[in-house]
Amino acid sequence: MKFEKYIPNEPLRPYISHFAISENESGSEYKVFPSSGLVIGFQYKGELSTIRENEEHKLYGAGISGISSRYKVFKNSPGIGTVLVYFTEIGFAHFAAHPANELFKLSLSLDEVFEKSKVREVEEKLASAETDKQRIKVTEQFLFSQLKTIETDKLVVEAVKLIYESKGTIRIRELNERLFISQSPFEKRFRKVVGTSPKKFASIVRFNSLLNELEHSKSLTEICYEYQFFDQSHFIKEFRQFTGETPESFKINR
Repeated sequence: MKFEKYIPNEPLRPYISHFAISENESGSEYKVFPSSGLVIGFQYKGELSTIRENEEHKLYGAGISGISSRYKVFKNSPGIGTVLVYFTEIGFAHFAAHPANELFKLSLSLDEVFEKSKVREVEEKLASAETDKQRIKVTEQFLFSQLKTIETDKLVVEAVKLIYESKGTIRIRELNERLFISQSPFEKRFRKVVGTSPKKFASIVRFNSLLNELEHSKSLTEICYEYQFFDQSHFIKEFRQFTGETPESFKINR
């Protein structure tokens, strides 16, 4: 299996975290945990499906997934090849007119967000590309063609920064106070740009931060205290929502 990351060209870096080329010669089923940004996928060979309630649902050859507060299960055909585009937390808003929160928990065909002819053109070029460098170049050209000249919402950027600095533990009330804005208008702006509410986004950041702690052999009690869970049962319940496993079984399986 191959999974290689690529840093975008400078003009795209505020909006695109990274690209990835993923290839797998074997068919496999795997989990993907919640991330803090939207993701585009172009299958240049093979097929990808999602598994929901033991049913397999084939995904589009070019698709986009919104932020989710639960893990997802995917199944790929043998010989699959995919270009993945990982947006930064505020990145999607600079390419599409759709509010990011309208994609929450969804996986859609990319032509529901971008012009169908443009998406098909990218798919055709990726199918004929012979190297990963060419595939990344085709994808970047598509993104450059969709990049909009809009002002970044600095308040949302500051909110994201504060959430990361606290490892997702900051209370939303404290966030509002530090940003000098009331909850309702702030949440509306945040959801539109980021794709989910500040509270759910913070829980995703907290989850991804504490995954590293599990690998460093910290006890559940230490993690609960550091990440400000009410108690261990609260921690286990949220962890199971994000991974489908308890923290103990997750550590064993890793």
